[in-house]
Amino acid sequence: MLCFQMEAPVCLIDTLPDGRLFAQPDALQILSQLGKQVVVVSVVGLYRTGKSYLMNRLAGSDKGYTKTPSQIQTSTSLIGTHCGSNEALLSGFDLGSTIESKTKGIWMWCLKHPTKADTDLVLLDTEGLGDVDKGDSKHDTNIFCLGVLLSSTLVYNSRGTIDNRAVEELQFVTELTECIKVKSSGEDVDDSADFVKFFPNFIWTVRDFTLERKIDGKDATENEYLEFALKLKHGVGKQVSSYNLPRECIKKFFPSRTCFTFPFPTNPDDVSRLETLSASDLSPEFLQVTKRFLDFVYANSEVKRLKDGHPVTGRVLGHLTKLYVDTISSGAVPCMENAVIAMAQIENEAAVKEALVVYQRGMEKLKGSFPLEVKEVSSEHQNLSSSATQAFIKRSFKDTEGTFGKSLEEKINKLFNEYLLENEQASQKRCEEVLVSISTTMTEKLKKGSYAKPGGYQIFSKDLEDIVEKYNKETIKEVKGEAVLEKFLKQKSLDSKAILKADEKLTEKEKRIKEEIERAALLQQEIKAKEKQQKQLEERIEAEKRSSEERMRQMQQKMEEELRLQREEAQRALDSKLNEQAELLEKGFKEKADLMSQEMAEFKKQSIEAENARAREFAEVIEKSNKRHEESMAMMMQQHREQMSAMQEMRQNSGPCVIL
Repeated sequence: MLCFQMEAPVCLIDTLPDGRLFAQPDALQILSQLGKQVVVVSVVGLYRTGKSYLMNRLAGSDKGYTKTPSQIQTSTSLIGTHCGSNEALLSGFDLGSTIESKTKGIWMWCLKHPTKADTDLVLLDTEGLGDVDKGDSKHDTNIFCLGVLLSSTLVYNSRGTIDNRAVEELQFVTELTECIKVKSSGEDVDDSADFVKFFPNFIWTVRDFTLERKIDGKDATENEYLEFALKLKHGVGKQVSSYNLPRECIKKFFPSRTCFTFPFPTNPDDVSRLETLSASDLSPEFLQVTKRFLDFVYANSEVKRLKDGHPVTGRVLGHLTKLYVDTISSGAVPCMENAVIAMAQIENEAAVKEALVVYQRGMEKLKGSFPLEVKEVSSEHQNLSSSATQAFIKRSFKDTEGTFGKSLEEKINKLFNEYLLENEQASQKRCEEVLVSISTTMTEKLKKGSYAKPGGYQIFSKDLEDIVEKYNKETIKEVKGEAVLEKFLKQKSLDSKAILKADEKLTEKEKRIKEEIERAALLQQEIKAKEKQQKQLEERIEAEKRSSEERMRQMQQKMEEELRLQREEAQRALDSKLNEQAELLEKGFKEKADLMSQEMAEFKKQSIEAENARAREFAEVIEKSNKRHEESMAMMMQQHREQMSAMQEMRQNSGPCVIL
């Protein structure tokens, strides 16, 4: 996660010599380090209208105010890749003071959000539109389109007034239907009615505003002034349609509209020197509007979201940027649905890896304490599995078929089995070391033939009983304690038979009795080893049951959250459409309002169908997960039954044990 504050902006999107756009790898690398959700504010507008000044204010930069040399610090934390310039910028977006467009491409500044916790603020300063040097309207359209696609708040900056000419200069908004697709359907359909669900909030900032804000002789607020400027004309014909089209697009596409009118910041003769002026040189009225603008953007700009409401992190924003830029450069039309699918693939793969790191890091730490009882390993597995699932769920989204969740589950189970095996190996090693240590005396006696004498079998049996007693005390909690002892006793039975056969103190009948007793004792130890194995299997079954229940709970919670976001997205869009319809009715556009009723009815229908489809997908994912759990449990229960049957059979053949 990004741990430094960017001291200056960097170029995010630049232009190749052939005019194609490309995303700067160094800037994408910065975004890849931002794991928090982001508010993205983008400023667009005609060149030389003062866009960069507003962005510097949002960033809290002093760019535009005079600085002393001690206040100027060169950024050392960023890579010096800059659009259209070989010079590193100091502490802000460059303002410029000539008729030449200063910002080229799209510049980015990432900062900690000043008012929202656990959120980063990404500022995008775009190249000025309508630059006579470029003479490329398609380039301008692409820049405007990217500003819309990448931001959660779009600031459109202009000068003077919002008259018909100013609205016409915002012609790019009318071209968005040809530049952006919502759905991936191959059909050439107009899905612009859905734009309002995904488009950013719209702020129109009017610079150097000198008029009185009056409508019909009455004082008007800035927002009332904007709505008056966007008022539709009654009538039919090409001229009326051309007049209404950009206004209808602004109202239809953007979920909210806000306006700020800035007076001249200073004497008109000094405006070209804005970059060198101190705060005391600027008019109080200008500074007051600037503060209101900043406060509004900080408080009301929302976290950037993908289609269906998933919040965007800096990482995802980087992927989105590259995807959209590459698509536009290829001559294709960016599709929001395809973008979500691509982002889900990238993020879900990363979410699985991140979750596995959480699980493995914890289990590796536990491994340092091996050997442990199975219930201890299973308990920690359960806790870490839950934490891993939590990490996966936090980052993943739109795992439509549960593919990535299934992959994580399978990989965690595989790792768990491997850790159980390592724990068993550690236990076996320790038990064997204990036996070697406490049976040293017996081994020496066997080498010297100390038991090869009359009465030697009784001495050997007593020594063996002592070894077993000491061993059980030292390995009472060991996973492989009984199994290792079983193997040891079988090995010693060979020595026991030889000693028994050679013991002249015992009669043949007594020897046969001793052999039967020893055989029964070995069988009894084998049963104890099986019982231990059975108990461990039961502990695993219980751990699997608890892990599955917790996993299902978290999955259900995640799915409910995704459905909630989808509903909220649809409701915000519907509220915007209802407001637009109410305004149309108020202004006497009944026919347009009736058309909106039909549009909203279809919109509601599609939203309900989309929600039901998503709910069905979730139900299928849950069902598949339950089925996998049931199959896993069935296999373990079958193993449990087989072990129980084997033990019952062994008990029937067992007799009294004098050794153990």
